[in-house]
Amino acid sequence: MKQVLKGTLCLCLVAAGASPVFGQQASTTAWDSVGRILGTSPTTVAGYVRYNLPRRDLTVRIGDVTVAPALALGAWAGFSGEPNDATMMGDLVLTAAELGPVLTELAHQRIGVSAIHNHIVGEQPEIIYVHILGHGNALDLATRLDRALTRTGTPRPVAAAPPVPLTIDTAAVFEALGRHGTARGNVVQVGFVLVSGTVTMGGRTMTPALAYGSPVNVQMVSPSRAVATGDFAVRDSSVAAVLDALTAHGITATAMHSHMIGDSPHLDYIHFWADGPLPDVLRGLRAAVDAGH
Repeated sequence: MKQVLKGTLCLCLVAAGASPVFGQQASTTAWDSVGRILGTSPTTVAGYVRYNLPRRDLTVRIGDVTVAPALALGAWAGFSGEPNDATMMGDLVLTAAELGPVLTELAHQRIGVSAIHNHIVGEQPEIIYVHILGHGNALDLATRLDRALTRTGTPRPVAAAPPVPLTIDTAAVFEALGRHGTARGNVVQVGFVLVSGTVTMGGRTMTPALAYGSPVNVQMVSPSRAVATGDFAVRDSSVAAVLDALTAHGITATAMHSHMIGDSPHLDYIHFWADGPLPDVLRGLRAAVDAGH
């Protein structure tokens, strides 16, 4: 009898120890399946799974600057939680001609829209950003989002970007901004979370980097000139300080609005456009980051 009990106990312990591993494998398989539906590979980023959908099919210019997809044309969808109970958020990067058909399809697919607006100004052609929101089974959400994406010219499946030499001083950018990020070619991307504490929407606690991360993207235009864009997600109490910091350093605030509905506390998203020598641009961005904390 003791031998039977020992064997039973041993099996229970092995099963209990195996459950987390099995769960992790199941989640990985599910997120890979989401990627196959959306036509892009998953990347784990600060508490959520991200699927990048860059608009490499578009040639967008602001003045004499050709906007790199990594600077301001990076459509994406992100999922937090578990595959069977996920929160989906993201941005769709659209042309004016795509907006109507995409909104119609999103409504038909029961995918929420939390914002429609500009991020940059003076671009040709005009670009519109649609922020999406959904809750439920991740595979089901991805299938419905896929149907909306077919109404756009977004290249899918997303091909790996060809290798290019690094032409931006990443060390200078990371040191000036006080944080490391990623870089490719002439673009550096650095992410911040400027809001402390818990933020909820519809009773759900939101994943910071997914719902209110502050991306800062910098593109070298020439050896002596850089442009930068992104947005600072901040509390109401920090808006004036961030705007003052941007203005004091010659950086234009191009939009201020919400990305969520019913968020508590309410957050403001301040978009910007910087253009000048890299050291000057970085000083202004660092001042805005410091003001947003």
